Amino acid sequence: MGQIDLIDISKSYDKQKNVLDEINLSIEEGEFFVLVGPSGSGKSTLLRMIAGLEDITSGTLKISDKIVNHLPPKDRNLSMVFQNYALYPHLSVEQNILFGLGAKKVNKKEQQKRLAETAEMMGLSELLNRKPKELSGGQKQRVALARSVVSEAPLCLMDEPLSNLDAKLRAQMRIEIRRLQKRLGLTMVYVTHDQVEAMTMGDRIMVLNDGKIQQVGKPITLYNEPENLFVASFIGSPKMNMGKAVYSMNQNQLVIEDTLRIAQGPDMDDIPGNIDLTVGIRAEHLLPGTAENTTHHLEAVNVEQLGNETLIAFDVGSTLWMAKWLGQWDVQVGEMVPVHIDSGNFCFFDSNTGLLIKSANFVKEQEVVSI
Repeated sequence: MGQIDLIDISKSYDKQKNVLDEINLSIEEGEFFVLVGPSGSGKSTLLRMIAGLEDITSGTLKISDKIVNHLPPKDRNLSMVFQNYALYPHLSVEQNILFGLGAKKVNKKEQQKRLAETAEMMGLSELLNRKPKELSGGQKQRVALARSVVSEAPLCLMDEPLSNLDAKLRAQMRIEIRRLQKRLGLTMVYVTHDQVEAMTMGDRIMVLNDGKIQQVGKPITLYNEPENLFVASFIGSPKMNMGKAVYSMNQNQLVIEDTLRIAQGPDMDDIPGNIDLTVGIRAEHLLPGTAENTTHHLEAVNVEQLGNETLIAFDVGSTLWMAKWLGQWDVQVGEMVPVHIDSGNFCFFDSNTGLLIKSANFVKEQEVVSI
């Protein structure tokens, strides 16, 4: 059993349609676990149910092997960091950090000891007398984190804590939160709609959509071997290139979006020829063509120079496909660009069920690089 066990957990507000539908999940002690999904998928509701802020319609919730369905939040030995920080504007930073300890009747000496340690750890020692209105967004976020850390609860829940910060600060805070979690050995459950946050922070990720679990696994597993079309399109930036495909066994070729024709390779031998297919290929596997290996010429409809890499959008039938090429490429909009497309880099999905039929060959062939 994990530190948190959810057994057939469901949530309904009208007793007709479930907002969350039979969630079964175990979160291990010391794990950084990320709940990710689009708005309305039920991820924040699930977090609030773990916290005790939402009632459980059906199912069993265990924390440290103890059933807590009807325990109030204060008795669950956890802390929570909210999206809006939830700081008291009339209290100083010090008072905000210590507020929970005062409510728990922790003695003054112990409060000051924990405050000094936490403030130093979070870089807040010089800000303890300030009010929240005198702080930047990043400083407010650190105060909210410090309030969570000072409680010394082994379980920390975070509900989109970085969504109010600018991109540069978000990247910095991702590192700080991850480092803090490892240093303190916390079990952390982190909700976000940002799949980049999910990929870079989580030990494991659960992808939710419409109240149902789509896939649970390590970030790289979800990226390389998505179990269905939703996970494939949601995980990854840019998202996986998708196209409707027809596998013509008579002509020994795969036709994508009535535009691209891919000669049959050995990697397609076990693909059924009697179902509607959707194929997917990652942007970094839509490769630049050379004199020796060009397979197609595609029209560039947009080019983004990012300095260290170049993103190029191509028209493929009724869809846009993105290529991500390392370095700086002098490609002009409207230019027919030589590309190399290897059928071994395709994921194959059943268009009707959305389920994965076959992952890309490189997943099985690649070696794990260790230092």
